[in-house]
Amino acid sequence: MNVAEVRSRYLEFFKKRGHAIIPSAPIVPENDSTTLFTSSGMQPLVPYLMGQEHPAGTRLADSQMSFRAEDIEEVGDNRHTTFFEMLGNWSLGDYFKEEQLPWFFEFLTDAEHGLGLAAERLFVTTFAGDEESGMAADTEAVALWQKLFAEKGIEAKFVSLGTEEEGGKRGMQGGRIFAYGAKKNWWSRAGTPSKMPAGEIGGPDSEVFYDFGLPHDPRFGAECHPNCDCGRFVEIGNSVFMQFIKDADGSFKELPKKNVDFGGGLERLAAATRGNPDVFLIDAFDAARAVLETRSGKKYGDDSASTVSFRIILDHMRAASFMLASGIVPGNSEQGYVLRRLVRRSIREADKLGIKDAVLAEVADGYGAAYAEQYPFVKENHDFIRDELAKEESQFRKTLSNGMRELEKMGENIDAFVLFTTYGFPIELTEEIAKERGVSIDLVSVREKMKKHQEESRAGAAQKFAGGLADHQAATIKYHTAHHLLLKALQNVLGKEVHQRGSNITAERLRIDFNYGAKMTDEQKAAVEKIVNEKIAEALPVTRTEMALEEAEKLGAEHEFGAKYPERVSVYSVGPKGASKEDPKFAEAFSIEFCGGPHVANTSELGEGGKHFKIQKEEASSAGVRRIKAVLA
Repeated sequence: MNVAEVRSRYLEFFKKRGHAIIPSAPIVPENDSTTLFTSSGMQPLVPYLMGQEHPAGTRLADSQMSFRAEDIEEVGDNRHTTFFEMLGNWSLGDYFKEEQLPWFFEFLTDAEHGLGLAAERLFVTTFAGDEESGMAADTEAVALWQKLFAEKGIEAKFVSLGTEEEGGKRGMQGGRIFAYGAKKNWWSRAGTPSKMPAGEIGGPDSEVFYDFGLPHDPRFGAECHPNCDCGRFVEIGNSVFMQFIKDADGSFKELPKKNVDFGGGLERLAAATRGNPDVFLIDAFDAARAVLETRSGKKYGDDSASTVSFRIILDHMRAASFMLASGIVPGNSEQGYVLRRLVRRSIREADKLGIKDAVLAEVADGYGAAYAEQYPFVKENHDFIRDELAKEESQFRKTLSNGMRELEKMGENIDAFVLFTTYGFPIELTEEIAKERGVSIDLVSVREKMKKHQEESRAGAAQKFAGGLADHQAATIKYHTAHHLLLKALQNVLGKEVHQRGSNITAERLRIDFNYGAKMTDEQKAAVEKIVNEKIAEALPVTRTEMALEEAEKLGAEHEFGAKYPERVSVYSVGPKGASKEDPKFAEAFSIEFCGGPHVANTSELGEGGKHFKIQKEEASSAGVRRIKAVLA
C-alpha cells in the first residue's frame, strides 16, 4: 500500500470505533521551550493525558508530523528517519487493554479494512515486571495476545527475556510473545518505575514487531530476538497503558481513569505491507529518489555506500521541506540550526554521489506532490522552499569547497576550531570526516574555545517534553497570558495583518516571532507596552470556552500559522469586565485566541508586586519576521 492508503485506512478504522479524528499539531510546538520540535504523537496530547479535558472527547485518533533531531546520525540504514508520521489512537479514561490490543491486531491483519498483514509475521513484547520497584509483570497483555493469536490458529509461546543483552544470549526459543524489563516496556515521563517521583503516572506498554524474514546478522548478538537491531524485526506499533500513580511511600496505585496511548510509524507500516523493510522504497520517496538517480547516474540499492548517501539526502530533504513550509529558515541557533545542518549534510552526500551542481531544491520538489492531500501547506510553499534551499546550497558549496581544501592540507592534524572560525566549516562535519578517516579530534578542547558557538540544537532536542509550556509554574502561566495581550497590542499598533510566527515562553520571559517588514520604532514599542500595561491594570477576566471550529472562526479568533484544528476547539478570551464562562461577551473582548492554556484567571495577576510589562529587545528573526523578548518586572 502507499502511505496515503495506510493513513486513511487507519483513521477510518478508528473513526468507526468512536474516535474523533484530530489534525496533526505543527512540527514546531507552540509555547514550549523544552524542545525544539514535536518529536512524537504523544507530545501535543500530554496535557490531556494528564487530566485536562479534550474538546473532541475521550476517544481520539490522528497522524502526527514528528521530527527527532537526535536521530540525524542514525539515518543511513533502511529504517531510521528524522521526520516521520506517527499514527495514534488515544483513550482518555475510556477504553483500555481489552479493546486496544484486539483493535490494533484486527487493523494489522484484516485485509478488507486494515493492512492485511500475515499474523504469522507478527511478534509482540510485554512488560516483564521490575524487581527494584516491586512492579508486577503485565500478565493481562500476555493473555490477551495469546487469545488473539489462537483465534488465527497460531500457538503463541510466551518467553521472558528481561533485557536486550539477555535476549541476545538466549534468542527466540520458539516464542511469539516476549517480556522485557522496564527500560523497554514501561512508560513514564521520568523513565523506569523506580525513577518516577511521587505523583507521577505511568504504565506498561506492549510493542508489535513485523518479521521481515531476513537472516540474523551476528554482529548484533549471538541470537536474534524482537528487540535485536539486525533488521529482521522492525517495531510497527506500541500501545502504552497509563494505569498507575506512584505514592509518597514508593508504592503504586491504579488510576481511577486509565489512558491508552498508541503510536505506530506510518512509514514502517507501509513498508510492512510491501514485505520490504526499506522505508525509502515507499511511494513518498519515489519522485525524490528518481531525481537523485538521474543526476548521479547511480541506481538506488546498487552498492551500500551510495545507498547510504541516497537515504541521508532523501530523509533530510523531506524534513527540510516540512520545516521550511512551517516557517523555519536556516540559521545559527535552535530550529534554524538543525535545518541548516540537514542541508549541509545533504550537500556533502550529494558530492559523494558525484553530484557537483545544485540538486536539493529539485529533490525537495517531490515531497510537495507526495503530501499534497494530507499536508497541502508543503506544496503551497513550493517557491519559498526552492528559493531557500537553492540559496543555502549555493552558499554552503563555497564553504565546503574552501573548507575541504584546507582540511586536506591539515592531514592528520585536523584543527576543527580553525576550520570553523576561519572558513565557516561546521564542527559536526569535521567530526564526521575525521571519524571516517580514523583521525581523533579533541572535541572537549574545541568546544571550550567555542562557548559562544555551542550547539543549541542538540541540547534542546535531547530535553524531555512537559507539554504545552516549558512548565506550569505560576510565572510561566503569567507570561503565557501576557503573550496574548502582546500579540493583540502588536496588531493594534502595527496592523491587523500581523500574526504570530513562533513563540517561546519560560518562567523568566516571553518571546514572540511575528510577521512585519520593518524594525519597530521606539514610539511603536512604547505604544505596545502602554496597551499591555493598561489591560493588566484594567483587571480583565480571562475565560476559556469550548466551541465549534466554525463558530470560533466567525468570531475572528487568532490561530497559529499553518495549523489545522479539530471540529471543536478551546478558545481563550481576555475581557471585558464582567465576562464569565457562562457569558464570555466575545463581542467586547480585547483578544480571542485558539489556545489550550493554561492562563491566569485575571490580567491583574500579571501586575502583582508592582510589576509592569516591558519590551527588552526587538530584532529581526528572519526575512519578514521580527522577534520581541519581553518581561514582567
